[in-house]
Amino acid sequence: MASETFWNNKEAAQQKVAELSRLKSVLVPFHDAEVRVSDLVTMRELIAAEEDPQRRQTEQTQWESDFHSVESAFSRLEIQALMNGPHDTSNAIFSVQAGAGGNDAADWTNLLLRLYTRWAERRGFTFEVIDATPGEEAGLRSATAIVSGENAYGFLKNEVGVHRLVRISPFNANGARQTSFASVDVIPEVEDDIEVKIEEKDLKIDTYRSSGAGGQHVNKTDSAVRITHLPTGIVVACQNERSQIKNRSTGMKILKARLYEHYERERKKALDAEFGNKSSISFGSQIRSYFFHPYKLVNDHRTGVKVTNVQAVMDGDIDELIEAQLKGVKKGDSKDEDPE
Repeated sequence: MASETFWNNKEAAQQKVAELSRLKSVLVPFHDAEVRVSDLVTMRELIAAEEDPQRRQTEQTQWESDFHSVESAFSRLEIQALMNGPHDTSNAIFSVQAGAGGNDAADWTNLLLRLYTRWAERRGFTFEVIDATPGEEAGLRSATAIVSGENAYGFLKNEVGVHRLVRISPFNANGARQTSFASVDVIPEVEDDIEVKIEEKDLKIDTYRSSGAGGQHVNKTDSAVRITHLPTGIVVACQNERSQIKNRSTGMKILKARLYEHYERERKKALDAEFGNKSSISFGSQIRSYFFHPYKLVNDHRTGVKVTNVQAVMDGDIDELIEAQLKGVKKGDSKDEDPE
């Protein structure tokens, strides 16, 4: 009993330390930014009193630079303050799947996977692809990755939905314009202390030979694992490790996260049915369009934010789009000037 009390107290203490550390990471930068604002106010008064025009202009230029720096600091703090969801600080399990559009959709799925890989690299996150199904002729039919980093789920949670691409198809000899679709899903990687009951009898576990790159060993042995949860029909596959045991362990971790999300959705559906809440979000909603032709534009339909530098977006520069949704930004008309 004493031993159990000790470990419970130790775990509670560790949670308190982690919470204090998180609060400190917000409060210290906020205090620093507050001091810098005070300095800007004082500096502004000194500039107004400066009689030498040349000196005044030099100081004004420096003031504007400092002002933009402080403005950026507060913007980062605002985003950090918005990470207050129950799982926002968790790692994310990211999935992308091709929709309508044949080879173009498979290629679009591959491009989206690259986009989010580049975004993760920009933030210093780890983006580990654990399963990928190639398309029949090009691209990917689907892929799943674990994104590890501070607030990974908090940043990615609003990327769930259908992403639409309009471009000249590289697979069409006539150079016709093609519209393709791919859906993104994101769930939090649940903590070990969250209990999700998984019965061995409810699992169907298949092993098969990996179809992806990974060296001779991966491709010549049945190291890939597919786990089916029979009661819900949820299927998880993992093939990135050389060891079948490691693939099974990773697969079970993802299954646990997906089951947790599944049960949470079922619980919310039951509450909606009981209390008449009709505002549930549709997973199939189109959240963003990417135009490569006849003009260059990325249009977020929820916020109205439009980005004309499509190449930068495809290289992972999507913070403006993500942060606008987090902040609840609404910028005018979000409809496409659709060429079709």
